[in-house]
Amino acid sequence: MSTTSAVANGDEESITNPLLPLRRSASNATSQVAIVGSNLCPIESLDYEIIENDFFKQDWRTSGKLQIFQYIFMKWTLCFFVGLIVSLIVFCNNLAVENLAGVKFVVTSNMMLANKYAAAFSVFAASNFGLTLFSCVITALVAPEAAGSGIPEVKAYLNGVDAPAIFSIRTLFVKIVGSITAVSASLHVGKAGPMVHIGACIAAIMGQGGSKKYWLTWKWLRYFKNDRDRRDLVTCGSAAGIAAAFRAPVGGVLFALEEMASWWRSALLWRTFFTTAIVAIVLRALIDVCLRGECGLFGKGGLIMYDVTSANVSYHLKDVPPTLLLGVIGGILGSLYNFLLSKVLRIYNLINEKGTACKILLACLISIITSCLLFGLPWLASCRTCPADASEPCPTIGRSGNYKKFQCSPGQYNDLASLFFNTNDDAIKNLFSKGTDSEFHASSIVIFFVTCFFLSIFSYGIVAPAGLFVPVILTGASYGRFIGMLVGSHSNLNHGLFAVLGSASLLGGSMRMTVSLCVIILELTNNLLLLPLIMLVLLVSKTVADAFNGNIYDLIMKLKGFPYLETHAEPYMRQLTVGDVVTGPLQLLHGVEKVRNIVHVLETTGHNGFPIIDESPRSEAPVLFGLVLRANLIVLLKKKAFLLDPVRTDIDAFKQFSAEDFGKKGLGRGDRIKDIELTEEEMEMFIDLHPFSNASPYTVVETMSLAKALTLFREVGLRHLLVIPKISGRSPVVGILTRHDFMPEHILGLHPLLVKSRWKKLRF
Repeated sequence: MSTTSAVANGDEESITNPLLPLRRSASNATSQVAIVGSNLCPIESLDYEIIENDFFKQDWRTSGKLQIFQYIFMKWTLCFFVGLIVSLIVFCNNLAVENLAGVKFVVTSNMMLANKYAAAFSVFAASNFGLTLFSCVITALVAPEAAGSGIPEVKAYLNGVDAPAIFSIRTLFVKIVGSITAVSASLHVGKAGPMVHIGACIAAIMGQGGSKKYWLTWKWLRYFKNDRDRRDLVTCGSAAGIAAAFRAPVGGVLFALEEMASWWRSALLWRTFFTTAIVAIVLRALIDVCLRGECGLFGKGGLIMYDVTSANVSYHLKDVPPTLLLGVIGGILGSLYNFLLSKVLRIYNLINEKGTACKILLACLISIITSCLLFGLPWLASCRTCPADASEPCPTIGRSGNYKKFQCSPGQYNDLASLFFNTNDDAIKNLFSKGTDSEFHASSIVIFFVTCFFLSIFSYGIVAPAGLFVPVILTGASYGRFIGMLVGSHSNLNHGLFAVLGSASLLGGSMRMTVSLCVIILELTNNLLLLPLIMLVLLVSKTVADAFNGNIYDLIMKLKGFPYLETHAEPYMRQLTVGDVVTGPLQLLHGVEKVRNIVHVLETTGHNGFPIIDESPRSEAPVLFGLVLRANLIVLLKKKAFLLDPVRTDIDAFKQFSAEDFGKKGLGRGDRIKDIELTEEEMEMFIDLHPFSNASPYTVVETMSLAKALTLFREVGLRHLLVIPKISGRSPVVGILTRHDFMPEHILGLHPLLVKSRWKKLRF
């Protein structure tokens, strides 16, 4: 029985046989592009492998104790500056948002007090529209890569995906300014996600190994001209971003470990913790300055810290069922949130493809709708009498507080306006506040929940820096408080604590993190006594949501087209060998190769790695020597390290080069083959590639299962994996596996019948 018929008939023998070896498609047309921010870009892979060749060994042997000390010292110094700069930028970001949004709300509220409702709405809507327009214009025209939260892009980078301009100076500037204006425009977007991208940008810029363009040519920086050290520094930067956003240094470290990093080790843990500790110290010092009233409207707000320390958290066994209910609801709503957001992003992508004008018009439309809802919906709520034992003035005097007067008479307040007519941070504080069980009506909470749920979905995909953390926290807090109202006296927990648990449940249901989210919530609420309940609600919500779909950032990465390598192989990969997916044609180079041949290969292919073969006197077939990178070939051509005769040079090759010559270029455009000018005489010369080739590349036999090869490829952090034949006598190399060869769309393009196979859906 053939393999095809075995699959069709469900024969048990097909479990041990490779699927569809005779029905392979002749070619695969999938492209290596992805949406970075809101811009469609070609992508490449990063190379985390240490290249071991004669030149590397020679350079390593000349490194003394001083050079080793410089290298270690620079690692820690860069982490210090990453933490310092990230904390300063995040503080200024919060300062700007609080003052921009604060002035807008103060002016609008004063007009409302004077019964100038039409003028108040005009000012409110116009300011939101202007801020949104500014954010979208600079994003669309200056740096489309800055759109969105940036977390999927950073996560893909740490997995080994290299996207152009993702960490450029231009992207950093737009991310900072665009995030400030988008959040100030009352859009239901957060700033925590952009802060992760900002931290990663700062780390990448500092760790690019120096730059003549920006006058960063200090010789110590040369140690970081490689992808491995940059990856570690970007991991520290992403942790610093979360630590600064939530004032949660330990949560930042765990977030980088659980969600962002694909490779982790104890040495990186130390440096990441050091970076977030610097963030915490600097922010604490800056907050003390603002508490003295020296930051305008920015005081206790801005930095997301919802203190519920003094709240009564004495809970008993009867409080467990409501907590479990919140977990189940959070899992269902979280998976629904992810599903709807993925559909909306697909629609937005179709709109964005029509041009820049359509991107900006879409954002402006969302801004107008948001302004109408935020200003109009509070009119549906009835005015409530101010409580006699209120802990703050009622109605609220100033910008923030639980008791917004809005259109009500003196001595009354509008509870829905207290949530809508505020920054997202202040709305969360109102929902988390203790001693306010009777100050919000159930209908107001329901209206607020439904509005937040859909506004956060439709606001995320616009061409502006926008995060998901804060909108998800706000949405979860609203239904958590509603559940607290339903439970009533049957629970010892107050409504504010139910709001905290609701936020945790929706975060777990949408983002599917457990440990890091638990610590972040504890740090931002400053209440360790909530730990058991938060752990329980996160575990339940994640378990329920995992039954429906994946976490939100993985879904967004798939939508954007990033070739992200998952931790576990798909089940059908166990039934395929590497020989089933490797494609050609394969370009080989000799150990001593003619310049003309090298130039021809570089000009006619887009490959970044080429196997090096040598003719062996002991064998009729050539033997594999190693692998040479495109970047190294371009350096050799640029330096014109040519030979008149095809002979090996060995140690003499080092005289013309330094280790810095073969370091990874910094941000911006690298050297290209078309920029190198060669004479006809030079084209007939030779280059000895042996000293500059990786003499010990990772190889696998063509009969190895694809699942096993994926594990090796991901765990080691490879860019190229050579496939060698099972039987000697043929070419020493069958092909090269790259990240693209492990992507489902590539495999299913080669083997279309796998789509109908039962192995596609099977989970081991």
